[in-house]
Amino acid sequence: MTKLIRVVIVDDSNFMRRLLAAALSRDHAIEIVGAARDPYEARQVIKDTNPDVITLDIEMPKMDGLSFLEKIMTLRPTPVVMVSSLTQAGSDATIRALELGAVDYVGKPAGSEGHGFQEVVDELIAKIKVAASARVMPLRRPQAPPPTLTAPHRFDAWSLIAIGASTGGVERIRDILQVMPADCPPIVITQHMGPSYLASFADRLNRLCPPTVMLASPGARLQRGTVFIAPGDRHLAVLRDALGYVCQIQETPLVSGHRPSVDVLFHSVAKAAGSNAVGAILSGMGRDGAAGLTAMRAAGAHTIGEQESSCVVYGMPRVANEAGGVVLELTLAQIAPELLRAIGAIGDRPRVN
Repeated sequence: MTKLIRVVIVDDSNFMRRLLAAALSRDHAIEIVGAARDPYEARQVIKDTNPDVITLDIEMPKMDGLSFLEKIMTLRPTPVVMVSSLTQAGSDATIRALELGAVDYVGKPAGSEGHGFQEVVDELIAKIKVAASARVMPLRRPQAPPPTLTAPHRFDAWSLIAIGASTGGVERIRDILQVMPADCPPIVITQHMGPSYLASFADRLNRLCPPTVMLASPGARLQRGTVFIAPGDRHLAVLRDALGYVCQIQETPLVSGHRPSVDVLFHSVAKAAGSNAVGAILSGMGRDGAAGLTAMRAAGAHTIGEQESSCVVYGMPRVANEAGGVVLELTLAQIAPELLRAIGAIGDRPRVN
């Protein structure tokens, strides 16, 4: 008999707790073992039930969800799926929650609590099932900002870094960009995330990291010291012209089940940059990015996959590695130095345009 996923619901709304409990219980893989209206009540419920996954509201009385999440991830690391409002404040808080170690999130529908509820439940069920098998780490205590790496002594407009990620990617992308020098090679990123959250994600990275980070826009030119992130519900691709690379934004159908898709980005980089590119695929569920990274490697790019030992979910890197798309598997801490080392190696080659 398959072991049920034991879930605790933490939400200050009695109506929402009851509604979520009833809806989630209809899935035969999930067992609701407890519910709490605030973090103080939740502490005892979690201690008594030892759940596999916690769903956690952000806005609660007595102690907000972020403060409670920080305590969970410090004292009792447990997979957490956040339930947040689709407001600007809710988006900012959700990004912070993912940085603190939450596995994923769902957005509460705007308006009445019941509006769009089934869509939220379906999304939550899928994310609970992923979270149940996720690898969560104890929260690292805040320290001094990490030392910035040194840019390669030689690279030019033809050098390019491409990164793809999904579940667990927010924290990883932050860690990589925080040590990138302000004059780093141009970087393009696709992170699976809802449209309501991507602007907050880019803004926070721009505040925390030496390079300039922004959402990609049509025709934006890739330059030294700039990082472009795929915008919400649209694909990011890279095109090459006589001066270098520019962003192309596509509203074409989902690819590998996603929009934005890592495969779209990586395939475009393989075509535009070839052996002048370096690619990395980070933590995430599914197979998006595997075909694209394989195309990058076939075009001569240096390709990196995150090792299982540091992934929250070893899905996308595993499939990419099995497909033959990964030259080198590394832990998260090793990836940023290797990206810059590989770019430097490209700069030391005789340039071929």
